[in-house]
Amino acid sequence: MGVETGMLNGKVSVAEWEEGKEPILQVDKRGRFITGMGFANFVTAAVDSADPRIKGSCVVILEEGDPGTYNRGTATKKMVHQLSSTCDPIFSLKVPASRIVGGYTVKDGVIVPNINHGDVIGAVFHRTRVVVGLMTSAKLLSAVEPIIRYQRSRFRGGESCAPGTPRYELGIQTKEDAIHRLVDIWATGEAGASMGFTTARIYDELQPLEKFKENYFAEKGISGRAQLRALAAPTKDALEFIELSGKPESERDASRYEELKQNKLVQYLITDAVANVLCPATKLWNTGWGTNMMREAVALMGGYGITEDCPGFLGQKWMDGQLEATYEGPEAVQRRQLAIVMTNEIFLAQYRQWIQQLNTIKQQNTLELGAGLLASAMQFWLESLNFLQTNKDANGAKLYSSNRQGVNFPLSDALCWLLAVKYFIDDILELRNHVEENPNFQGFVNFFADLATVQALRAAGESVRICTELVYGYAGKDTAGLEKFAELRLQTEQGMMGLRMAKDRAAQALTQVMIPEALDYPQ
Repeated sequence: MGVETGMLNGKVSVAEWEEGKEPILQVDKRGRFITGMGFANFVTAAVDSADPRIKGSCVVILEEGDPGTYNRGTATKKMVHQLSSTCDPIFSLKVPASRIVGGYTVKDGVIVPNINHGDVIGAVFHRTRVVVGLMTSAKLLSAVEPIIRYQRSRFRGGESCAPGTPRYELGIQTKEDAIHRLVDIWATGEAGASMGFTTARIYDELQPLEKFKENYFAEKGISGRAQLRALAAPTKDALEFIELSGKPESERDASRYEELKQNKLVQYLITDAVANVLCPATKLWNTGWGTNMMREAVALMGGYGITEDCPGFLGQKWMDGQLEATYEGPEAVQRRQLAIVMTNEIFLAQYRQWIQQLNTIKQQNTLELGAGLLASAMQFWLESLNFLQTNKDANGAKLYSSNRQGVNFPLSDALCWLLAVKYFIDDILELRNHVEENPNFQGFVNFFADLATVQALRAAGESVRICTELVYGYAGKDTAGLEKFAELRLQTEQGMMGLRMAKDRAAQALTQVMIPEALDYPQ
């Protein structure tokens, strides 16, 4: 049902409705590219009303034993995710109305589903996209060990490669290009995993807050657009809470801060605003850029990478990544949502506070994490957004609007680069907090700090490139305000000075990483 969020081909009507008995529904639906259909004995089908006795749309549970046609359809011959058994099924079944997901009520002889299909899809869509993003990051991280093994053993067995020599022990890892590219793969995987797991934790926090909001409005009898009006005051409180959170404890109103902290509507608005951005960002960046880097992993294996017996099955994982980029909505769907939610005033207030926090991290830490550079790049993105929202092109058309996807889509990509590194840095600082428990963690902290710096350098470069192309590309010769923009760009680029050394350190550390002598999975 996911591809039919806006337009449904499935229909539901009343087949039988005897007085005093539960209605029996007739559901007709053709599915498209349905994962797991080859062995599924039940499905949830999104359908629209084809009967005046049913109002709107809904999701209905269909079971294999229901009267009528339950045809799994022809299997799709996918090149990837072949075990997922994807088919195009056909259903024409009679089911009791109790199968409507969320239940229903009867009003004036009309069946009114309690939840429409869009709300069901939205609830699922938000959470499952995060898992798909993490799937790709997991594949990328799983490629590190096979690549190390391949690189080190590449020249063994030759007459000129005696045990104990660098050529025997390190193989291709004696070459800077090979280990630098592997550093990029590892850093991308870690950044994607950090953003994905952070997003999953935020949804754990959001779920009880969502239930509170729903119960709160239900008790007060507030529904529909009236809910948006009712959230106007809590929105102001949410902005105030974010502002107070950014102040040192000695400078903020402690009682007001605690009051807002305990206000569940305020916390719902903040958590929801961040989750709405991180969910599509995780899906877009992890499966998009992550799959590009998976291709790099395959390339580092040489011709071995595209064989069926490649250690780690990297060729298959690369192909799987292509499909993961389309699951739960392809790139355009994620960019479309990001273009809308990333301009939310609550999110932008939280974003500004993150910039402040990163600058504090830079000042208070001797450990190089790329935090200062990332703060500058994030500020540069913010100024770019402001410019694009407040200026017009040479034809007098708005630069930032819902249909101006040549502007808001690239800007969405730039934001994803920055967020992934931000959460990678957060995870490293959390790991460092546990060094006293286990001193061995310090080595991990140092190595991951170098990886984060590498990723911050790349993210700042990519983001600055995208934003500069948009701003200068659309700015007229007489456009005012570009002085500050140019100054911020220079500041960001100067923040890169010396950080490339982190890549040299991480690459050198790669040559010392210990791996098992033999594969720990069957061939």
